[in-house]
Amino acid sequence: MKIFKDKHTLQKEILKTKGISFVPTMGGLHEGHISLIKQSKKTKLKTLVSIFVNPKQFNKKSDFKSYPRNTKKDIKQLKKLKINYLYIPTFKDIYGFKPKKKVFLDKFSKKLCGKFRKGHFEGVLNVVNRFIEIIKPRYIFLGKKDYQQLYLIKKHIEKRKIKSKIVECKTIRENNGIACSSRNSNLNKNQIKIASNIFYYLRNLKKKIKKNNNLFKVNKIKEDLRNLGATKIDYLENYNTKSFKKIKKLNKKFNLFFAYYIKNTRLIDNI
Repeated sequence: MKIFKDKHTLQKEILKTKGISFVPTMGGLHEGHISLIKQSKKTKLKTLVSIFVNPKQFNKKSDFKSYPRNTKKDIKQLKKLKINYLYIPTFKDIYGFKPKKKVFLDKFSKKLCGKFRKGHFEGVLNVVNRFIEIIKPRYIFLGKKDYQQLYLIKKHIEKRKIKSKIVECKTIRENNGIACSSRNSNLNKNQIKIASNIFYYLRNLKKKIKKNNNLFKVNKIKEDLRNLGATKIDYLENYNTKSFKKIKKLNKKFNLFFAYYIKNTRLIDNI
């Protein structure tokens, strides 16, 4: 595994390759990231993983500062996975140039997380656009836990006619049902139990809703989530996973999208 800290050295190295499979991360690696890396390695192309905690996608300085970081542990793990390249850029390396492509921000960026995290998706798409320009990957591997982010990155790539292809990968869950997330490390045992109970409650609710639309009563569901231990609920909504439109008649193609807090930790998921 070769480690690069500046884009010019990295670009010289990857120019020799036949294509790159790219797994962007903010570090704090977990089973979800490992799954993406394993999928990437199946392409038989060289796998490049990035670790960069992007300050522009955080709407609170406190959230940026408390984001879990453990680069030494991450490097150790990536060596075991035998990836080809690790890119750990500085802020200047990523933001010290003007990209050729302008970011396309679909109007769906104003919904769900976009409604509660001002500037978040602008920050995500800005950094992804820059990584694409530096690396020119053939494939980019992204998980479905951040479904809205995945959708918006795909829209940007389509609209800007970028050749990189997004590979959607399933959400990896802990044994207790919680979606793998770097933020889970901020939860204590009791809080993990709360998050697990919320997941199973919503999963069972979705099954019931499929049989009876009338059970989708948002205020009642939010009250139940608070009773289970959610400190605050940003949203609970249903969308068709193909068109990303809200649907009145809940059929098999909908997902429940939700974001909530347990104390100061914000968790998002979709089922």
